[in-house]
Amino acid sequence: MEILRLVLLFVHILGFAALLGGLLAQAREPHKRVNELMRDGAGTAVLAGIALVGVLEAGDTDVDHAKIGVKLVVGLVILGLVMANLRKERIAQGLWAALLGLTVLNIAVAVFWSPAHGSY
Repeated sequence: MEILRLVLLFVHILGFAALLGGLLAQAREPHKRVNELMRDGAGTAVLAGIALVGVLEAGDTDVDHAKIGVKLVVGLVILGLVMANLRKERIAQGLWAALLGLTVLNIAVAVFWSPAHGSY
């Protein structure tokens, strides 16, 4: 079970890395758009995160449901915004900044939300 947890955590992190990379790749571009890295990264991060929580719940690990709830809501908002704007040639600078901010927020919640007694 531990190997599965680590693999899912790794895939979850890769998903956020792809999402953040897709956003940062356009930082200097005057006309921003939703790219494939953003789409695939957001979807991978959400699905791997849900699977990771399922594995944690099935094991002996205590899960911080408030933290997971916040991460899920932020992840679904990111995924929804990405999917809603996937076919547009351009997205507003504000939307791009919001996606970047939400992505960084989700990463910050994962890192800085202090685990209670080793929970996730």
